[in-house]
Amino acid sequence: MPLRAGKLSPELLKRIIERVPALDPRVLVGPAIGQDATVIEMADRYLVAKTDPITFATDEMGWYVVQVNANDLACLGAQPRWFMLTSLLPEGCDERLPELLADQVLGACAESGIAFVGGHTEVTLGLDRPLLCGTMLGEAARDSLVRPGCARDGDVLLLTKGVPLEGAAIIAREKESELLARGVDRDIVQRARMFLHQPGISIVREAQMAVRAGVRALHDPTEGGLATAVWELCEANGLGAQVRREAIPLLAEARTLCEAYALDPLGTIASGALLIAIEAAKADTLRQAIQSVGIDCAVIGMLVDSKKGVRLDDEPMPRFDADEITKLY
Repeated sequence: MPLRAGKLSPELLKRIIERVPALDPRVLVGPAIGQDATVIEMADRYLVAKTDPITFATDEMGWYVVQVNANDLACLGAQPRWFMLTSLLPEGCDERLPELLADQVLGACAESGIAFVGGHTEVTLGLDRPLLCGTMLGEAARDSLVRPGCARDGDVLLLTKGVPLEGAAIIAREKESELLARGVDRDIVQRARMFLHQPGISIVREAQMAVRAGVRALHDPTEGGLATAVWELCEANGLGAQVRREAIPLLAEARTLCEAYALDPLGTIASGALLIAIEAAKADTLRQAIQSVGIDCAVIGMLVDSKKGVRLDDEPMPRFDADEITKLY
């Protein structure tokens, strides 16, 4: 069966992961569905590593690639420290492009206190756009690691900022002229363009606050949007979920831009939001703490026994093996 753009189906991914041998006992967190980074025991602390590409966005993609890789480390309670980049550039691109991308990557690293330590760049046949793949390394103290599989039935689900933050930014940046021609208000497009920086796609700050609060699990909604993130969180923890649609903070600009292309906002790439699972007694304190630093945070539901399934109101949570934003391409 031909594959569509986007993530592999959970069934195919599971078959591939089952082939991976466990060769090193120091690998504490290895490949698994719903787990986006690896953890390796290193003396008195943990080495945490992540690799992720940027394939949809082209505008400021050097900025994106640093942030999305740092986000997944933060979801395990790690501090991002070192970054490497593979840049694949299309034949015939302007020779200024690699320098532009380098400036974006180095600027993002400098702002976050991350050292750029190397990588690879080449001009590659068969591409119609640049592709970037980042590798982020970080470290976590033994008492700050957020281990996968620790969420519990009854934990509250919090969501920061709103969705689909990254998707709205990509649509506004990639399709600005077309949106304006369709009659979308220029102010809406401009605000969505700036979502990359305000409220921003980094979730490192709020993730660190959640770790200090004793969070059970963290997940960064990327491809497949919030719906896929909820499914992945449940898969990683062997649980179900009950999510209330009306409680999900759907960004007004994102709603407008998704409607312009008939995209489901819950299945549209959503970096910048952070999905948090925390025991009920701690949930409101954490929510208020995050809001006190100017970051929106809402209760959207709770984790439940796996037998109850993953539900959005009274219906099964939709699944998006292909991100909705692929419809634009």
